[in-house]
Amino acid sequence: MASITTALQRRVAAVIACGALAACAVPPRTELPPLRGEVPLAGLPVATTAQWPDAQWWSAYGDNQLDALQARALAHAPSLDEAERRLDAVVQAVQSARASAGLAAQGNLEVQRQRLSEHGLIPPRFLGFTWYNQADLNLQFKYDFDLFGKTRAAIEGALDQARAAEAERSAAALALTTAVASTYFGWQADQAHLALARDSEQTLVRYRSLVALRLERGIDVADTLHQSDARLAAVRELAAGWSGSAQLRLAALAALLGVAPDALPTLHARALPRVTGALPTNVGLDLIARRPDIAAARWRVEAALRQVDHVRARFYPDVSLAGLIGLQSLDLDKLLSLDSRMLGFGPAVHLPLFERGQLKAAHGVAQAQLLAAAAHYDSAVVAAANDVASQALSLSQNQARREQRQSQLAAARQLHELAAARVRQGIVDDRVTLSAQLELLQQRDALTALDAQALAAQIALIKALGGGYHASTPAAPAADPSNSPNRVPTP
Repeated sequence: MASITTALQRRVAAVIACGALAACAVPPRTELPPLRGEVPLAGLPVATTAQWPDAQWWSAYGDNQLDALQARALAHAPSLDEAERRLDAVVQAVQSARASAGLAAQGNLEVQRQRLSEHGLIPPRFLGFTWYNQADLNLQFKYDFDLFGKTRAAIEGALDQARAAEAERSAAALALTTAVASTYFGWQADQAHLALARDSEQTLVRYRSLVALRLERGIDVADTLHQSDARLAAVRELAAGWSGSAQLRLAALAALLGVAPDALPTLHARALPRVTGALPTNVGLDLIARRPDIAAARWRVEAALRQVDHVRARFYPDVSLAGLIGLQSLDLDKLLSLDSRMLGFGPAVHLPLFERGQLKAAHGVAQAQLLAAAAHYDSAVVAAANDVASQALSLSQNQARREQRQSQLAAARQLHELAAARVRQGIVDDRVTLSAQLELLQQRDALTALDAQALAAQIALIKALGGGYHASTPAAPAADPSNSPNRVPTP
């Protein structure tokens, strides 16, 4: 027993010596690169009194048609299926990394019929047989101590990749819902423009009838009739354009839902909702946690840092304990007897003495990927700031333009009422009223265009603000990734 203890002590001492020798060439630990902690939005000249979007932000519009389209898109859209498959693949990678840690066991059963060579090391004539059976039934096990954290870093890196994939899935869902809402309200805007164009067409038809009657009586020249025909054709062309645009939007909506255009539910024209252009309070401070693409980029940085740790740990020796227990016999009838048992165990050490060049190169690649991930994160933060600022300023500008357009519309209504009063008094004919009505319709059409632009900008702002997503990004590597509030559920 003393000799066994002495031998084990020598092996442990050898392992310690090998570890010390390997540690001499281990690169220093890599720290997290400095990252932007704030979105540059200070001094943006827009109001900041609105609430953050919630998870079902589209329900605030109070449109049951839009609600049904969003529910169908989230349930069956091809883009979300693709994101789900990517997430599933990363979750399986987490399971694979976990399975490689700790104790691993393998059972073996092998039965062979072998023939001895007449010219081999031990000729059959000395053994008394030429053919023999070899049967092995054993259980092999190996326990990796992971003394230097290589496997732990791989598991944590896989978890960070899974968190990034989950955030990217949320980003895909946000892109889908905003596209559905934008396309739907674009269709509603087309319907409003089309209705106004048809009203204008009817007004111009009446105007042309008056011009034709005056031409028959010799009051007007033919030029006025040609001018009326040109205006009528222009309005009809405009109506055809709005009708075609509506059909294109329906096709785009069907593609977003992953169905054929004739499988879309019947949509009814509704008035466009009014929007405002205010930003939530603390938009710069909270945007990092409310943008899924920023959260995904942050988790990619964490995963890259874990990869650096994983490669660094490969410079150290791998220390494991391996063992075998089983049965072995040349006679199949005696395989299960107690005398056929075999047993073996002992430590194993792998020292990468001749892999230094490869490991240094791998470590350099991992560090470069870490810096690239950090640069991508900073770029995502700046892009998010530009996105929010652009949409907020567009809404603010739209609101200012809408106020002026409202004044023009009010003036056009007054002119129409005055023209109608003069017609009733017999001072002028209906052409004056019809011209004023056409001007009124044009002002309403311009106001509809502004309302559609405001809706598109607000939906884009909702997307820029994260659309209800909220997840805490890591400030430092977590000691136990499984306890993270953003842990990806595993099957």
